Amino acid sequence: MDIQSASSVVLQALTQATSQDTAVLKPAEEQLRQWETQPGFYSVLLSIFNNHLLDVNVRWLAVLYFKNGIDRYWRRVAPHALSEEEKSSLRAGLITNFNEPVNQIATQIAVLIAKVARLDCPRQWPELIPILLESVKVQDSLQQHRALLTFYHVTKTLASKRLATDRRLFQDGFLSAVFERLKQFLECCRQFGPGSLCREKLEKTIILFTKVLLDFLEYHPCPFIPLIQCSLEFAVSYVFTEAGEGVVFERFIVQCMNLIKMIVKNDAYKPAKNIEDSKPESLEAHKIKTAFFTHQTLTEIGRRLTLIYPNIDKYFLLTEEELTMWEEDPESFGKLLFLDIFHNYSQTLTPVLLEMVQNLQGPSNVEDPVQMLMKDAVYNAVGLAAYELFDNVDFDQWFKNQLLGELQVSHNRYKLIRRRVIWLIGQWISVKFKPELRPLLYEVILSLMQDPDLVVTLPVDDFEFRTEQFLPYLESIFGLLFQLLQQVNECDTKMQVLHVISCVIERVSIQIRPYVGCLVQYLPVLWKQSEEHNMLRCAILTTLIHLVQGLGAESKNLYPFLLPVIQLSTDVSQPPHVYLLEDGLELWLVTLENSPAITPELLRIFQNMSALLEMINYAEALCRSFYELLRDITTEVSPVLGSHMFQPLLPAVLRGIVEGERYPVVMSTYLGVTGRILLQNSGFFTSLLTQMAVEYNQEADQLLGSMIEMWVDRMDNITQPERRKLSALALTSLLPSDNSVIQDKFCGIINICVEALHDVMTEDPETATFKDCMLMSHFEEPKLTDDEEPPTEQDKRRKLLALEDPVHSVSLQQFVYEKLKAQQMLMGDQGFQALMETVDTEVVRQLQEFIHSM
Repeated sequence: MDIQSASSVVLQALTQATSQDTAVLKPAEEQLRQWETQPGFYSVLLSIFNNHLLDVNVRWLAVLYFKNGIDRYWRRVAPHALSEEEKSSLRAGLITNFNEPVNQIATQIAVLIAKVARLDCPRQWPELIPILLESVKVQDSLQQHRALLTFYHVTKTLASKRLATDRRLFQDGFLSAVFERLKQFLECCRQFGPGSLCREKLEKTIILFTKVLLDFLEYHPCPFIPLIQCSLEFAVSYVFTEAGEGVVFERFIVQCMNLIKMIVKNDAYKPAKNIEDSKPESLEAHKIKTAFFTHQTLTEIGRRLTLIYPNIDKYFLLTEEELTMWEEDPESFGKLLFLDIFHNYSQTLTPVLLEMVQNLQGPSNVEDPVQMLMKDAVYNAVGLAAYELFDNVDFDQWFKNQLLGELQVSHNRYKLIRRRVIWLIGQWISVKFKPELRPLLYEVILSLMQDPDLVVTLPVDDFEFRTEQFLPYLESIFGLLFQLLQQVNECDTKMQVLHVISCVIERVSIQIRPYVGCLVQYLPVLWKQSEEHNMLRCAILTTLIHLVQGLGAESKNLYPFLLPVIQLSTDVSQPPHVYLLEDGLELWLVTLENSPAITPELLRIFQNMSALLEMINYAEALCRSFYELLRDITTEVSPVLGSHMFQPLLPAVLRGIVEGERYPVVMSTYLGVTGRILLQNSGFFTSLLTQMAVEYNQEADQLLGSMIEMWVDRMDNITQPERRKLSALALTSLLPSDNSVIQDKFCGIINICVEALHDVMTEDPETATFKDCMLMSHFEEPKLTDDEEPPTEQDKRRKLLALEDPVHSVSLQQFVYEKLKAQQMLMGDQGFQALMETVDTEVVRQLQEFIHSM
């Protein structure tokens, strides 16, 4: 394909291929498809998408056709492969300039260059990396950006190659020079202050290089082993020594910490428990790490991590981008690096940290901010390493002799230490803290609760409340919390106080009832005030969830406020639902569970359900049916099973049984649903069976026989004793019958009955009789221990419904006896005897044993 003569026709075809008219679009696409294998086609595409004067959509399409062609025709062994001459020309043309003005097209070009690099770099394209690196250094900002973008995609693609030869080429040709280039770029940073355009570009390049190192380490840990020594020397030098002063920046520190952390934690670099079983590369990596992390190096790293990074926000001013990165990738930062290094080298670092603790005994000088920050940092380290220090710190003694005193220093500047001590106790309380010291801790907390800043840092999630120990302080603490909630103005502070209140209510449960009157009156006011603050409203919803659970049936007194809150939170037509829906649904659920009776107002919220259901086909009908049902609900279960709300779903259930649903759990569910219908609404079952028989072009009796046969065959899919009894009751309910199909399946029905009798019958040793252990005669309030939650109203309703359930109200032993007796009367003794002879004699013997023990 001659480029000059072909450019115009290819350009015309591409233009037509961007048309919205299919009559124009389809022929153009077909023409382009035919040209894909023509020599010179991709050279024409290159000239088109490099021409910035052409239409953007046409250029975009040209890039996509070029990119797709790489996958199909670039390899030498591919059918219709591009010639080496054309590929060489294309490679040169792709990197002649980096000045693409359209971001989307620039990204696609970078990706297609990376695709070519994956196949040709470095053997056929040795000049690619040097040209990219030179282009990064130019002054033109657009060219710098495009070169960096391309460099990023190329290096990421090359680093992901899997073949050993490819990894070696990448390592030898690129990674071996990374640290020298990084040092050069970092030294260049000294010439430019933060904020300058050149400094910004240099930092981006540095981050790109370190990202490549991290990717290579993550995907190819063993080939990375030769780089472990220089990686550790480089990262530790710039982050933990004076070499980095004036040079390092926050994102670079993050990457270096990640590099150290990944080397320290990498399982491929750890020998097996039995050294003889270790791989040679693991031993080599371990040897390098051991030689590097000397006592002196570890001590310096440990001290600097302890003293600086817990207070990193005081040392570094972060941009919005860096703060986002900090939040999205917290594991990259100092806390977890400290934990990883401490865990792997605790024998060396424990004495260092304990010495630092010893040097900080007694109150700190409030006039010395350095000393204050140092104590804050050391306490932070002791909290983070609580599990590692278990055998080395007598925390109970330290709490009584040192930390209690710290909490009693009332100077305003000491707030930093008081907050850290409260947090520290929260870290240790589940690790090593005597229960008898908890009342002392509660008293201290009570004395601190006048300070909002301290309250919001209370680690209540970590406090293992012993309710009996906490109750004497409950009224005072809850009163102070409520007082604080009213006093503070900031939304974040109110949310934190509400969080503490919620945790307290959750832990003490019904014991909170005498003290929540003031909170119940205040929450409607706070809800109204927080109309523009959805996150605060989420906190209120969480508090209401725990409050309803604590109040139980008494929560009905909250309905004038509670129900409109649920209504708003679960209404998807209201904008706030985006924030409130999840908590609103949970509040709706606990409100229903604790409601002593249905009310019109509670039912009205159900109008929101239709839009919430994902079952689009049945959502409206289901909601209407449930609503009608709830208006006149009784404890009678039978009407529910045959009601029209379930009719669209039931054919699929019966179809699954007849066709032998292959998933046991699903089959068990299908059999359970069918058992309910057959046992409690036989008329509906018959009509359903007739309907399905038409679908299968069979007689109803024939379909019934297939269903019973599958039921007997899949009985082992049913594991719950309740469902096994239900199956026995359901199938036995088909008796007495003169239907030949049912009589033909009589043996299987009896087998299921005997199996279920073994499941549910227990022997009374005193009377030597059997009793159905699933029978429930009346509702009893359970006797609760101090640690148990009282039953909700929903629990009570379920228990009452269970009393009406045949599984719990009908004796299987009696039911089987009566049905067999009726079958005998129907058939006569001789006919019945012939029927019984179809059953295995051992099964008959076991059946008689159960029946005769009545």
